[in-house]
Amino acid sequence: MNPNNPLKSAKARPISTATHNWLCARRLAVAVTLSTSALTGCYVMPVGQDSSGNTVYAYSPLTPAQGQSGAPGGAPASGPPVPHSLNVKLYPINDLANQTGVLTGQVTNMMTGKGRFTFNYQGETLVGEATRVENDKRRGIASAYGPSGVFARCDYEMSSSRIGAGTCTFSNNAMYQVHIGN
Repeated sequence: MNPNNPLKSAKARPISTATHNWLCARRLAVAVTLSTSALTGCYVMPVGQDSSGNTVYAYSPLTPAQGQSGAPGGAPASGPPVPHSLNVKLYPINDLANQTGVLTGQVTNMMTGKGRFTFNYQGETLVGEATRVENDKRRGIASAYGPSGVFARCDYEMSSSRIGAGTCTFSNNAMYQVHIGN
């Protein structure tokens, strides 16, 4: 034994299988915790305007998507389904709609049969909701309203949980073909 360097003099002992398994489990738990923490955040969405004309925003927590919890074996995340946002494009289908061109917006599926619908039209933000038709999980209606009194009513059908199409008619009789999803 070397009294000046106790580390060189000590003999290495093998780690038991139980200790090795405990260390591996601990490393896995730390990795899962860190990856889940890295995926959390917040998203901000305009929901309308106040009486002064300023845009009002809603803040919603964003959590890891269901099934991507980082749990071993790809186990789904527990808790309620997580809302997801889909892009919306409205393409003109009559002369009145041609004056504004293509409109863009978003619908946030709340995973409850309802969603929040928002887009810009002639310089203002229209905000409303989308609701699935009773007894038909694919069909739905959406309505949006702007501060100046402009409104839109849309009928749509979803071909999957993230893709759909339909038509929108505005209070000035402008008509658009709506595409939901990427």
